[in-house]
Amino acid sequence: MRPSDFYFDLPDDLIAQQPADERSSSRMLVVDRTLGNIEDSHFSRLPSKLIAGDLVVFNNTKVFPARLYGKSETGAAIEIFLVKKLEGNVWETLARPGRRLHTGKRVAFSSELSATVVDKLSDGKFAMSFNADGDIDDQVDTIGRTPLPPYIKRERDSADDDRTRYQTVYAKKRGAIAAPTAGLHFTPKVIDELRALGIETAEITLHVGYGTFEPIRAADLVDHSVMPEEYEIDQAAAEQLNLARRDGRRIIAIGTTTTRTLESNISHDGIFSAIKSNADLTITPGYRFRATDGLLTNFHLPESSLLVLTSTFGGHELIMDAYRHAVAAAYRFYSYGDCMLII
Repeated sequence: MRPSDFYFDLPDDLIAQQPADERSSSRMLVVDRTLGNIEDSHFSRLPSKLIAGDLVVFNNTKVFPARLYGKSETGAAIEIFLVKKLEGNVWETLARPGRRLHTGKRVAFSSELSATVVDKLSDGKFAMSFNADGDIDDQVDTIGRTPLPPYIKRERDSADDDRTRYQTVYAKKRGAIAAPTAGLHFTPKVIDELRALGIETAEITLHVGYGTFEPIRAADLVDHSVMPEEYEIDQAAAEQLNLARRDGRRIIAIGTTTTRTLESNISHDGIFSAIKSNADLTITPGYRFRATDGLLTNFHLPESSLLVLTSTFGGHELIMDAYRHAVAAAYRFYSYGDCMLII
């Protein structure tokens, strides 16, 4: 299949620029893969859509403020986006405008934090070595900005109100440059409601990386691959997952990042392992899901890897019909938008 098979027309006014007033007040489109049904609902009804014994799996990664604003020695404004740590204090970065950077160029972000370009990488990226008075992570957390996707517009000098809302309520492990957005709808109250109904919960970690934003460049999806992302499943979560599998209970993934982690981890004989590794699986049409029985996910960009994964799970025709329905019914799209439950 081609990326164009996953295109849909989306009016700009349906791209959510702000989160809902209340996390759990979002709308939810319920897609039944077996019956081929599409039902309009609300996220607050999620507990009633699941059944006792289901295992709901969250990605507890924590977003750090990966966008930095600085100035070169000549006073030129430079915006740096931290993509991933390479080694020590050296990071792979994106820069805007990149034409102002070259090997040896120094950028100051504050009196306590600066970086020097040590190499020019492929795809317009740079390796930069950071220097700080004190802990670098602390400095980044102090002066960095929330790394919102480019379709969410913010004034550079506006207050960084997204620090709280572009973060799940169960975020624990620092390392993501994008939020696992399906989890943004949850509140402690909703999680308590799930558990009160006999629905079990577990947590894994996948640090969402730049691959989440990267467009599909291959003409045929057979040739497409998504960048690896670091993940961890601890012993307690592995035992929960294996027990659910043994008992024939459903595993419900909260988000495509959770799905990619589970499907990357499960062995060919259906066993989950406690491990820290890289999720290097690319899910495209024809993939057989072995770990995931249900998926809660937000609405994704046309022709994106995340839409390809979602439609592979739910069925291409059914999911594309669901997307067209969501557009017609004026659902809110993307990171701060509404969600879809595929069961």
